[in-house]
Amino acid sequence: MPDMMIMPITPADALIRAFPHAAILAGNDGAVIGFNDTASRLFPLLRQDYPLSFAIRDPSLLSAVTLTGQDRIPRKLEVMERLPVERVFAVHVSPVMPLSPVMQISPNDTGSILVVFDDLTAGRSLERMRVDFIANASHELRTPLASLLGFVETLKGSARDDAAARDRFLGIMEAQAQRMARLIDDLLSLSHIELNAHIPPRDTVDIISVVRQIADGLRPLARERAVELQVRAHAQEAMVLGDRDELLRVFENLIENAIKYGYGGGKIMIETALSPPDMIEMTVRDFGPGIAVEHVPRLTERFYRVNVAASRDAGGTGLGLAIVKHVVVRHGGRLEIESVLGEGTTFKVFLKLNRLPS
Repeated sequence: MPDMMIMPITPADALIRAFPHAAILAGNDGAVIGFNDTASRLFPLLRQDYPLSFAIRDPSLLSAVTLTGQDRIPRKLEVMERLPVERVFAVHVSPVMPLSPVMQISPNDTGSILVVFDDLTAGRSLERMRVDFIANASHELRTPLASLLGFVETLKGSARDDAAARDRFLGIMEAQAQRMARLIDDLLSLSHIELNAHIPPRDTVDIISVVRQIADGLRPLARERAVELQVRAHAQEAMVLGDRDELLRVFENLIENAIKYGYGGGKIMIETALSPPDMIEMTVRDFGPGIAVEHVPRLTERFYRVNVAASRDAGGTGLGLAIVKHVVVRHGGRLEIESVLGEGTTFKVFLKLNRLPS
């Protein structure tokens, strides 16, 4: 079998392969001289010796390349690619002069143009999330705070000597203060979970005991709402690697939500089952009014509510399912949500077993 021919690496190849970002080397005429693998994945139509415009259609970028080829002045611009997904890049267009005859791309080479793409998409997305998060948190805190200040002003004024009004207002103020406390607790919990998102849990936790503990603790609330909690476990124990406090929070949120928003069905099913080859599936199902299909993909977003008034009346902060999602992801598991209007909602948590159940 003949030996495979190994193509020599040209100076252009060596130059662009050194860049961690997408990089394209073009001639002064706009023809592509070379590009790295990252650029090839980003622009699949790139071809050597073909015009750059065959692969990239952005007029501002093509204009920058043409002008830099003429005046040899570096340029920086921002480019947005909308397909197949929206991405934002800071693009650096720089003239490249050969430093020596060895670095020349061709004998008549008088220079070329290097185009480097710095992907800003993740940073912009995080910044947008941060701004939205602060705006939503401020809005959620502003309402109970305004209510408290209003009642304080009333108690200091017209209701100063009205015992009945004072007792009524103090009860409302207590409820609003508790709402603020719940919101702050959830914000702190979410921040703590996100801070440790890159650190996998190392403790061994019996997930079935976690589910039973939460179910037992919420039975009084279920009885208050005329809901029957049914727990069906496939085994006495099932061990996973996890943070017990965080897993308690997951099932507290899921079961409490089912009681508060799905109580119309009269019962809630909590089941555990093996999910081959090495996962355990925990299901929390209510038989209440269900959730419209357009809302389901957004349920785990921070502060997203299907019914804002009902959520606030039930004491919800809009962060419970966001906490659930972040905890499950940190534990290397997955969360699935299914809902049918008029039939109820099902939440499924899948976690990897550390030891087969006994």
